[in-house]
Amino acid sequence: MPSESIRLDLPLLLPDVRDAQDACIGRLVRLLESRSGVVRAHVVRSGDPEFAEALAPPRKPLRGDVLLADGDGPQLCLHYDPERLTLAQIIELAKAAGAGVTERFGHAVISFRAVGSEDNGRRLEQGLRALRGVTAASVNHAGQVARVEYDRRRVNVATIEQRLADLDAPPTVYAVQTTTALTQTKRAHSHEKDDVVLPADAGWYARNRELAWSLAAGVLLTMGWTSGRLFAAPPALPLTLYALSYVFGARDNVGHFLKDLRKGHFHFNIDLLMVVAAVGAAILGQWVEGALLLFLFSLGHALEHYALGRARHAIQALAELAPSRALVIRDETGVQREVDVPIEDVRPGDRVVVKPAQRIPVDGTVRDGQSSVNQAPITGESIPVSKSPGEAVFAGTVNGDGALVVEVTAAVGDRTLDRVITLVAEAETQKAPTQQFTDRFERAFVPAVLIADVLLIVAPPLLGVWTWHESFYRAMALLVAASPCALALGTPAAVLAGIAQAARKGVLIKGGAHLEALGDIRVLALDKTGTITKGEPAVTDLVPTDGVDEAELLRTTAAVEQRSQHPLAHAVLAKAVERKLDVPTAGDLESLTGRGIRSAVEGDVVHVGRLLMFEDEAGGAERIPISIKDTVKRLEAAGRTTMVVRRGSRWLGVIGIADEPRADVRVTLDRLRAAGITRIVMLTGDNAGVGKAVGDAVGIDDVRAGLLPEDKVTAIKELAAHGPVAMVGDGVNDAPALAHATVGIAMGGAGTAAALETADVALMGDDLGRLPFAIGLSRQARLVIKQNLFVSLGVIGLLVVATVSGLVGIGPAVVMHEGSTLVVIINALRLLRYQDPTVAVT
Repeated sequence: MPSESIRLDLPLLLPDVRDAQDACIGRLVRLLESRSGVVRAHVVRSGDPEFAEALAPPRKPLRGDVLLADGDGPQLCLHYDPERLTLAQIIELAKAAGAGVTERFGHAVISFRAVGSEDNGRRLEQGLRALRGVTAASVNHAGQVARVEYDRRRVNVATIEQRLADLDAPPTVYAVQTTTALTQTKRAHSHEKDDVVLPADAGWYARNRELAWSLAAGVLLTMGWTSGRLFAAPPALPLTLYALSYVFGARDNVGHFLKDLRKGHFHFNIDLLMVVAAVGAAILGQWVEGALLLFLFSLGHALEHYALGRARHAIQALAELAPSRALVIRDETGVQREVDVPIEDVRPGDRVVVKPAQRIPVDGTVRDGQSSVNQAPITGESIPVSKSPGEAVFAGTVNGDGALVVEVTAAVGDRTLDRVITLVAEAETQKAPTQQFTDRFERAFVPAVLIADVLLIVAPPLLGVWTWHESFYRAMALLVAASPCALALGTPAAVLAGIAQAARKGVLIKGGAHLEALGDIRVLALDKTGTITKGEPAVTDLVPTDGVDEAELLRTTAAVEQRSQHPLAHAVLAKAVERKLDVPTAGDLESLTGRGIRSAVEGDVVHVGRLLMFEDEAGGAERIPISIKDTVKRLEAAGRTTMVVRRGSRWLGVIGIADEPRADVRVTLDRLRAAGITRIVMLTGDNAGVGKAVGDAVGIDDVRAGLLPEDKVTAIKELAAHGPVAMVGDGVNDAPALAHATVGIAMGGAGTAAALETADVALMGDDLGRLPFAIGLSRQARLVIKQNLFVSLGVIGLLVVATVSGLVGIGPAVVMHEGSTLVVIINALRLLRYQDPTVAVT
């Protein structure tokens, strides 16, 4: 059956889907394939064989708002029977199917607060997945965030949040939901501590219940010990105090366990192991050690949650950057007034007044006023950026001394800050490879410990090695020794802190896997335009002939070019403005296609163009001065685009134009080498001369020029032979290469949603200088993860040997156990203070 095909951008059909592996894409494909006239529907991604084939027809509007794909990101390829469906019909069919999937299936990222063991994440995941209508769930217990995909016909976000509350993980103040548009829910009463939803007049106990119960257990333990040892109280009194200490120390753990049992769930987790060990100690009459175990274990939990809260708050603080209200100019009965409105009521096209020293509440374009804006909260730039009419500003940034009127370009939910909050929250739910390993290890390790514990209780007495009392006591101590708390927390705590610190410095790392992978990079591939260079042409050389000065050459050329819309014309005019030249008015402009332009200036005919234009004139090649030819040859060999200027019969000279390298690129590349990058390669579609000139100017190791997108993919594969490769590009045109690299890094995430969605890492500011920091942070995070694994596994191994051999009892075991857990958390939190050590390299 004959068929035709088109490709459509998936983000246009499924705007809520940010992951090319999302289940909603499969649903869309199945839905379309069930429609009459559709032969096949499938997704093509960067790097697929057919992705690099001839693209669809040139990008053009179709039925108002759907665009044919042009190679940017994942695409839906539809093969259809042209005898049964027209092009317009297949597009409308795809739009309707996408809208249907989006309307039915939602995605939510919900922050919660849960106390209890570090392996509680699996319990929460199972509880969420068991909820009718939830199709997928991923939980990061250390980060206290869950990502849920759900069927809107069967369940809503409120029900999902209630399920979390039923699982003793109530949603917190900042519950970031990504449905048809991101909405940031700030619940009533904002006087919370550690993110708990509390009344405004909540006291210390309500804010610190977990710590209060733990301290109560410690006080009761101390009272029991002193009453029995120092005051010779009746045995019943210290025993009663120890029992009460048990109640306070085990209250949360036992409470969670009993709730699970009532709901028909049973989980072998770390909390249960601790309670069993404490009960075992009581059975043996070791009340002091059992109470000490529960006191230190509960106290350790309280301190762990407090410490991890520092990393979580670093991320949640992003949600507090943008003001909740805006001063909008409204036209009321012909009179313009400034009206203070909630930020949710601000719409694109509105004009917002931003007074000096205020935070900017919206993404928009400056329409009136001038000021400097501190963009550090979004882009990480340390120096305020001057803003004047026509320039973009971002929500969450801080205005300087001048007042601004900003025209809104994005509603709440579509602002750069909103996208960053969502992507960072989702990144927390993406587990790093090391964490996936430790999760698999725990699932096998905990049952193995229980089996070994039973054998330790039974085998030695039967063999006559130990007494039943001694064997049982060592088995209880083993439960404490082998509890993998530090192992469970070491990696996620480091990932959480690393992502938080990166976000604070203007680098968005979209998951633990990318954080780890970035630290392993040895080869760096860079796009040229907009990455190494500024992305816009500028006049680099003014070479006048004898008897002509630079001012005359430039003002004459600018007079002609001011009527042209060519990018090179803008470069000439910008240079004339910079030199503050008085540019005369030129006559009508005549374009000589592919060669240049000519016009009249002050009564003289002026020609501006390529050398070819003058060579094509009658006897032109012989009439061109040798100095002009030599200058053109020299400048073009240096990678310049040349413009020859002649006024009447006078040759004024040659202007060289190039897309200049960024001022700090060479320093940045030196810093990257200091950070461990062994090979830096530039991949460009420009000609070899231009590529080599730019590469030599900034110190690139290897320049590969004249590359099409598929050629860049081939280059990435070849470079992989030298080690893991990172590709840096604009996030759109370089999508195939970004996808094939070990890590894809997009420039200028604050300026384009495409850059944020395409790559694994986004440099929020248009600044390559953030990359050495990101790589250094990743390497430090990898080192911290290894250190934490060494500490956690080392302490477990040491305690297992010490407890089984009888060298260490329950008390010392729990001290070392909780101590090691706090050590790995504190070690991970060092990442929150990480600073780039390569900044001193010059």
